[in-house]
Parts: sequence; structure tokens; C-alpha cells
Amino acid sequence: MPCADTEHSFPAHLLWLLVALSFGWGLNWPIMKVVIREMAPMHFRTMCLVGGAAGLFCLARMSGQSIRVPAGQWPRLLATGLVNMTGWNIFAIYGVSLMASGRAAILGYTMPVWGVLLSTWLLGESVTKRRAFGVGLGICGMLVLMGSELQAVGRSPIGALCMISAALTWALATVMLKRWPVDLPTTSLTAWQMLIGVVPIVGIALTFETGPFHPFALSFWPMLGALYNVFVAFIFSYWAWTKIALQAPVGVSSLAVMMVPVIGVFSSALAFREIPQWPDYVALGLVVGSLATVMLPPRSPAPSR
Repeated sequence: MPCADTEHSFPAHLLWLLVALSFGWGLNWPIMKVVIREMAPMHFRTMCLVGGAAGLFCLARMSGQSIRVPAGQWPRLLATGLVNMTGWNIFAIYGVSLMASGRAAILGYTMPVWGVLLSTWLLGESVTKRRAFGVGLGICGMLVLMGSELQAVGRSPIGALCMISAALTWALATVMLKRWPVDLPTTSLTAWQMLIGVVPIVGIALTFETGPFHPFALSFWPMLGALYNVFVAFIFSYWAWTKIALQAPVGVSSLAVMMVPVIGVFSSALAFREIPQWPDYVALGLVVGSLATVMLPPRSPAPSR
């Protein structure tokens, strides 16, 4: 039975993975904006998911891991793949195409709120004072980052709705992975989810969009951005997130990724030559405080005499 420390704090052995994931996904928000200037959104996501699945299947086979789905577990794999990959990728890519990439990241990372609520309801995870405080700090950070951009959200309500829907599907998929686990190694599980999730996206791309499906038809910077998405944002970062989501409680893993939108805002400012303002630094402090609530282990009670 897990002890209190592991139930309410982030697993220490996954810390390096979380740091790499935060930068892998955080830096990708402005990169996505650059790529979709030359590639249709669902064509872009098709390329990412197919490339990601192929890369992960190759890694699984090279490392001797099983890729065979156990009997009776196909329904849960199909369900998590469609919610996790199809839902998030459709909503997120259209959301980022309709509003500023940094602000889209902020709305997408309201996921911890939905994650804590859904994990309490469906998994019976306890909402400790510490976790509730962490969620509060994180949401305050998001609101500070949003700041004057609330008007921008009002000007793009469809984009905002897409990003909130993306956050909901991500939270639901994380809970589903915990409640209905699939007996596969992390690499194989992530690859199968990508392969399942890409099927509806290919249908949308072929029906409603035109343009290239591969990065080499793009100009230099969008091509590099597309390759970054395949190898960093999908093959590595999705693998890292699946591993974290399977090993940490949903309320803890949800809070742990709140550094991603902060990196997204600062990298967007850097990429588009904007100077970070004081609200950005205040938000950074609030999010760091939120992370501390799950990174620092709870204080052990004093031993009784």
C-alpha cells in the first residue's frame, strides 16, 4: 500500500523526465504557430501522430518490448486513444490557430482543475489541503498570465472553447489511463494510442483540407518545427507524459505540468520578439509555488513517544 508521501507528492525518480517534458511541450507552442502557417492543421497532426507512432513502435521493438495488446483490453485502449490523442490534438491545434499561442497554452493547461475534479469523482483520490492550495496557486498564475488578454479571448471565443475542450479531454484521458490500465510497456502503449488516435484525424484532413502531409514540402523554419514536433513533442514528450501519468496520482501529475504554459508564454514572447512584462514574472512565481506543493514531500508527523 503506498505511503502518504507517494500519494501526495511527485515521484522523485521522474523529476528529470518532468523537466524535459516541460521544455519539450512548452517550447512547442510558438513552434506549432509557425508550422500551421504553411501546413493545414489536421495534415500537421496526421504527420505528427503517424511519425510518432512509427518511431515509438521502432523503439519498442529495438528494446525488446512487447507490442501485442492483451486479450480483452482492446476496448479500453481504443477509448483512451481516441480521447487522449484524437480529442486533444483536434481541439488544441484548432485552438492555437485561432488565438495567440501563449494564451492558448494557458487555457489548455487549465487541465489540473478538471484533472483534480475528475480524479476525485472517478478514482476516489483525496483532495488534500495541500493539493487544493496548489491548484489555487496554479490557477491564479494562469489568470495573471491571461490578464489583459481576456479581451482577446472574447474576440476569439471559438479558439478559447477549443482550448478548454482540449484541457477537458486531456484530464479525462489521464483518469481513464489510471482507471482502465492497459497491460503494455509505456512505449508500446503510447504508440498504439497515437495509431488509434490518428484515424479520425486522417479522415478530417482528407475530407476538409488540402496541402502537404510531410515536412519536406515546407520552407526551412516550418520544416524544422514539424520535425521538432515528431521527434520531441510526440515521440519523447508523449512517452514521458504517459510514464508520469501511469506512475503518479492524477492530482499530482496534473499540477506537475503547470510549468509548460509558463515556458510557452516566455518562449512565444521570445520567438515573436515580445518583452515579458511583470505579470509574466508574477505568474512564474505562482506556478513555481504550485509545483512546490507536489514536488516537496509532505512533512512526516513527529514520532510518538
